Amino acid sequence: MSDAGFEQSAAKMRDKGLSEVAISQFERLYSAWRQDESGDAISEKNIKALTDIPSVRDVHESIDADKALEAFSKTAFLKLNGGLGTSMGLEGAKSMLPVRRHKARQMRFLDIILGQVLTARKRLEVPLPLTFMNSFRTSADTKRVLNRTKAFEQHDIPVEIIQHIEPKILADTGEPVDFPDNRDLEWCPPGHGDVFSTIHESGLLEALEEQGIEYLFISNSDNLGARPSRTLAGHFAESGSSFMVEVAKRTNADRKGGHIVVDKHSGQLLLREMSQVRPGDKRAATNIKKHPYFNTNSIWVRVDALKEKLDEYDGVLPLPVICNDKTVDPSDPDSPAVIQLETAMGSAINLFDDATCIEVDRMRFLPVKTTDDLLIMRSDRFHLTDSFEMEDGNYIFPNVELDERYYKNINDFNERFPYSVPSLAAANSVTIKGDWTFGQNVSMFGDAVLEDLGYPSYVPNGEYVGPQGIEPDEWL
Repeated sequence: MSDAGFEQSAAKMRDKGLSEVAISQFERLYSAWRQDESGDAISEKNIKALTDIPSVRDVHESIDADKALEAFSKTAFLKLNGGLGTSMGLEGAKSMLPVRRHKARQMRFLDIILGQVLTARKRLEVPLPLTFMNSFRTSADTKRVLNRTKAFEQHDIPVEIIQHIEPKILADTGEPVDFPDNRDLEWCPPGHGDVFSTIHESGLLEALEEQGIEYLFISNSDNLGARPSRTLAGHFAESGSSFMVEVAKRTNADRKGGHIVVDKHSGQLLLREMSQVRPGDKRAATNIKKHPYFNTNSIWVRVDALKEKLDEYDGVLPLPVICNDKTVDPSDPDSPAVIQLETAMGSAINLFDDATCIEVDRMRFLPVKTTDDLLIMRSDRFHLTDSFEMEDGNYIFPNVELDERYYKNINDFNERFPYSVPSLAAANSVTIKGDWTFGQNVSMFGDAVLEDLGYPSYVPNGEYVGPQGIEPDEWL
């Protein structure tokens, strides 16, 4: 395979008006793919498990409150907000999806994020700048909400930076795909590792330094648990570390997620994604007792250290390349096979010699990736407080499996829960097979199951659904 594929892609990116930094980043990813360096395996024999790290609970008990507040006053927030929620059939910004009501008002991800930041600003009297990394397709919606939120004001620090895009490449030739049916589908983001080159190019770090901001917290906009924390800001400042990753205890549901490990030879921390696990190491990698923590994709980084590192690499950090096999139209398996080249934000941990991790409670990891997650988030398992915190009793949630034929798409999901989602307070798991529509005040309990009856079915108002399906009214 020649370099012609990359040259065609580079020309396409220039025609699109993309920067030389974006093209340099894509060239690095493309080169790694061509040389089969993407997803380099991290062998179990060469690493040690991450253990004995501080927990946020212990830190909270011992930290000096005044020093923590001082660090928090020098902290900024960056939310990754480029997602369109295409896996749920959304066409716009995922952060515009309603999560639940608060005092009769529909609250979207974006509303809750703004509420969390504005509450912290007011109660703690800190500036707490907030920046969104948007895509071209989420920018307008996001800025419209910010402009309509009268309480949100921010000067001198940008409220958004725009993530890069790159061509999807044909799996068999390496050339950029041509898809006249929908030109937008010819492009994709380079993964959330792109945040670093986008930050470098945007001038955000310089703006933060001018305003006396020393620490930057980066997290996903669909993780409502990643809220402002002066305790974590204080611990990060006190640690002296340049880069800190929030990790949480793995459960069986998390066993296939990325996790932080320690390189035996260098002592360096590494992010190991499951795509980097050798087939013979799968059992060890998914053993939650051996590797007890997973990466929450929430990181803390010192502004000066990140600026220095980005300058060292001209804005393109040497992160491991992830090669994703897709079709150009995700909804059409018969459309041309393409490769999407990505990097992961957390993998930058190995570039900082003084990097560290902290164990956080599950309340800081509440992502919504599918309608299965959304069902829990909209249920009575949660209460949205006046501080815009998503509260639950123990943050151990039921395993939810909804029939993808009828619930994967958000419009189909909403149609089948026309009043509200069922109560999950007493549910250990929820499995819905087939096409079921729910009445009002339905409650799930135990290992609740609804079987596919082969035709559209209905759960009447006030019914209880358990291991036997809709429970009979009479005593047996």
